[in-house]
Amino acid sequence: MTDTFEFPSDPGEPEQPSGWLSERDLAQARATLPMLYVDVVPVRVDDSGDVIAVGLLLRVTGSGAMTRDLVSGRVMFHERVRDALLRHIEKDLGPMALPQIPSSPQPFTVAEYLPTLGVTSYHDPRQHAVSLAYVVPMLGDCRPQQDALDLAWLTPEEACADTAQVEMAGGRGLLLRQAMAWVGRMP
Repeated sequence: MTDTFEFPSDPGEPEQPSGWLSERDLAQARATLPMLYVDVVPVRVDDSGDVIAVGLLLRVTGSGAMTRDLVSGRVMFHERVRDALLRHIEKDLGPMALPQIPSSPQPFTVAEYLPTLGVTSYHDPRQHAVSLAYVVPMLGDCRPQQDALDLAWLTPEEACADTAQVEMAGGRGLLLRQAMAWVGRMP
């Protein structure tokens, strides 16, 4: 059996659930390691499986700006990607979203977010993040949850239009366009 080193906890920080990092440990990890994320483009499909609507969240950034966003979040230690997808969809769209995750989830792309602008098309000032990106059909009632203020269902053409794209930060607009190209709905 191999012994592992555990960092001493800060007595001022609340205890975290298993698999969660304290704010200090998360900041340290973000400064030294790529973090694994999932991005989800929620869609509605018709009876033949064609995408007819794309769900975009409305959020407020830390600086107070209103942005359109996708479902997104970190994959936790010892968490399957499938479970991370389900957790973040429920966190952002509610327990009745009824996502249709395929039996063998394959991302449509891998997006690499870097803290340095211009290296890739994706930017996250906090960290180097590698995100597996998925298009996931939703069958149920989706309602914005937690920090999401609103959810708008747009046609693929509306979602890819410049008016919607300028509301998306960090390269998420490009990711959305890649998703629509992947499902054959890029205008």
